Amino acid sequence: MSNFGVLLAADTATAATSGSTLMIVVIYILIFAAFYFFMIRPQRKSDRQKAQTIAALEVGDSVRTTGGFIGTVIDISDEAVIVEFGNNKNCRIPMVKEAIVEVEKPQDAVIKEEPANEKKKK
Repeated sequence: MSNFGVLLAADTATAATSGSTLMIVVIYILIFAAFYFFMIRPQRKSDRQKAQTIAALEVGDSVRTTGGFIGTVIDISDEAVIVEFGNNKNCRIPMVKEAIVEVEKPQDAVIKEEPANEKKKK
């Protein structure tokens, strides 16, 4: 009987060790899933949206750069754009497309406003 008790104790210790190992693996999987859903996935979504914005860039669009400058696109190549800043037509700066943070289309900038008489009637 004493051999049976030793074998039973050894099996119980092995089961406890494998159970705790399984629990550690499950915790690591949960931590990785949390990192994915809270950090990696939103970053990929943001990168996809920025790539779509850059792909839709056209001549005449108003852009804001990472430096905070606002200008108008006057030429587009594969990797770079030429942006005209301010009222001075001589201020044209070539820059990489990744430096563009925000794009505003000219048709989006025009706001159609109702006449004053129409507003008063409502």
